Amino acid sequence: MPSLILTVLFVHIAIYLINTIGATTIDALLWILYLKFPTSISANAREQNRLKREVLQLKREMNNTSSQDEFAKWAKLRRRHDKTMEEYESINKTITSQKTSFDWTVKIIRWLSTVGLKIFIQFYYTKVPVFELPPDWFPYYLEWILAFPRAPMGSVSVQIWSGVCAASIALIAEVVTSTFQQVKTGLTKSPEAEAKKTQ
Repeated sequence: MPSLILTVLFVHIAIYLINTIGATTIDALLWILYLKFPTSISANAREQNRLKREVLQLKREMNNTSSQDEFAKWAKLRRRHDKTMEEYESINKTITSQKTSFDWTVKIIRWLSTVGLKIFIQFYYTKVPVFELPPDWFPYYLEWILAFPRAPMGSVSVQIWSGVCAASIALIAEVVTSTFQQVKTGLTKSPEAEAKKTQ
């Protein structure tokens, strides 16, 4: 098993990445990947796309056909359009309900594997020191704070380590983001603008 230090760090990195990328974006990507597998849902999705294209094609044909001059042809197209539209709406309801179920499952798994794991680690390892501090290096009150709430004195508790990891990851990400933005704006400046500044 990986050490407690790395486990807490990786959990916080995963939480930060999910929060940065966005849960809805991840859900949408997972849904697209899920539809690539050979399941009944993917077959329904392919059928939905086929019906959608057919509905649009029939709509175009109806618009190109005069309802007064070619009424028989237009009425036939209208009946086919209505029938295809009903099939499309039926499959669309099925897929929408399946996607809702999929989204809930993904949300539960995501929560259990990130926030749920973080909470479990903090409760299960509440009395276990993440690492020991060198003796007599820190005053008593600082050792007490670092061991808060129930780790042995002279050590760092999992709660404190968890907070340090979360704050450090957010700070490092902000520094990296601002550095990339500064480099990007520095590269987009034109040489003419730099020449005018020096004059």
